[in-house]
Amino acid sequence: MLTKTNMKNLLPGLFIFTILVTLVISCSPDELVPFYSDQTNQPGKVTISGYSVLNDSLQISVNDKIIEINKDKKTAFVKKIEKDYDFVYFGSQEKTFSIINKTTKEVLHTYHFNAQKVKDTLSFFAKDNLWIDNISRIKTGVLSKPGNSGYRFIFPNQNVYSKSGYTGNIDGIIRKINGQVLGTVENINKEKFSPFIEFPFSSPPTILMELVKHGTTESYIPGQKVTVIMTMTINKSKLIVLEEKRDANGAFSGVDGILNLTDYFVFK
Repeated sequence: MLTKTNMKNLLPGLFIFTILVTLVISCSPDELVPFYSDQTNQPGKVTISGYSVLNDSLQISVNDKIIEINKDKKTAFVKKIEKDYDFVYFGSQEKTFSIINKTTKEVLHTYHFNAQKVKDTLSFFAKDNLWIDNISRIKTGVLSKPGNSGYRFIFPNQNVYSKSGYTGNIDGIIRKINGQVLGTVENINKEKFSPFIEFPFSSPPTILMELVKHGTTESYIPGQKVTVIMTMTINKSKLIVLEEKRDANGAFSGVDGILNLTDYFVFK
């Protein structure tokens, strides 16, 4: 049974406990400072660089909270975004960045960061049925001499429409329209850009690239020759994104080589 004396002794403790609970409830996670010495606070920064050709505007959330994009306090963007986002890592707490379609609320992509690397980069290119990560780490090829045209390739939606069944690397045999072979670029795949290939610019600038299974002259789609039509540009090094395309009925209709990432980003 509690006596008056016991109640008198308990009241100060209850008062302090009530204050602590109130403070914890009223603070957001980023405002809470860990009490343990092994959980150190560190400033963090994520440099965001992206480009979207989607029809809808995008938003970025950090730990489920939509962030402001610029000094005007806008929370959505179309096309290009460049932003440094500063925050604090509390101990081992992870930061989750999500790219969200503002209209549909669909989470398009998610990235995770932690204090093991306090300064990091989030970079992407977004298009319908296509997403390319780590844009800031991509390098263009360096032309060996003036008058050349250079290329690297990536094929992120390989098999999306063709359903070819072939999942290996692809080679591209590049020819002029008169049939002269200019060279073969090897090991094109979904994950990273191919090795660099270059050749002298010539007119007419149209070139044809036949897509074949790596190390062969056999089309990556059984029984169907696949040719990509491209245009040479003098003294330029391009980063071409190959894209399977479909017709009005949803059937595979070929491969485009129109999208060039150097049209959207500045590469060092």
